Amino acid sequence: MSGDREAYIPALRYAWLTPIYDTVVRWTTRESTFKRALVAQADVQPQHRLLDVGCGTATLTIAIKVDCPDADVAGLDGDPGILATAGEKAARAGVSIALEQGYSFALPYGDNSFDRVVSSLFFHHLTTENKRRTLAEIMRVLKPGGEVHIADWGKPQNFVMRSVFFLVQLLDGFETTADNVQGRLPALIGEAGFQGINKTAEWAAPLGTIALLTAIKSA
Repeated sequence: MSGDREAYIPALRYAWLTPIYDTVVRWTTRESTFKRALVAQADVQPQHRLLDVGCGTATLTIAIKVDCPDADVAGLDGDPGILATAGEKAARAGVSIALEQGYSFALPYGDNSFDRVVSSLFFHHLTTENKRRTLAEIMRVLKPGGEVHIADWGKPQNFVMRSVFFLVQLLDGFETTADNVQGRLPALIGEAGFQGINKTAEWAAPLGTIALLTAIKSA
């Protein structure tokens, strides 16, 4: 695990960029569009327990709690600095969410703990090995019949989208983003044992193509 900690990369690669993370995401990803769609797709109910993996500053986590106040909503991230920002945002929004520091490939939760797991712009930060480990952990903590909903960079829709995505790769790394640009996330989700894998939507954003995915843990 020590090697995993050493390999951890902040959301914008450099910790000194963390204060501008929300602004960058807002202007480069069509954030409000795809996160509204992700909240709707997750269809969280009052009795549900939900985990946001790689929650960052908790924009999505907070939006889900606001949309369904009676749900039990938690967010996990490996960056203590970004979690501090998430806690401040939750306080300003007047919502109670459980924020925990931890790694997606070693989730600190019991088996069959959650009805929903969501993730937004996180998987492209992981190597292929850690994508597989993370998906295995999501499978483990989801209840039978539970759902995973992922929004992340997908296979570019055209040459222009592929060209601008080089900027993302320069910042976040070519190794970790290769699966995304090749459209391999659905196949990796399937390898983890999920069923009903579906790309439900995609959008052209200033820096590439955002794809929305969903899958189910078989009951």
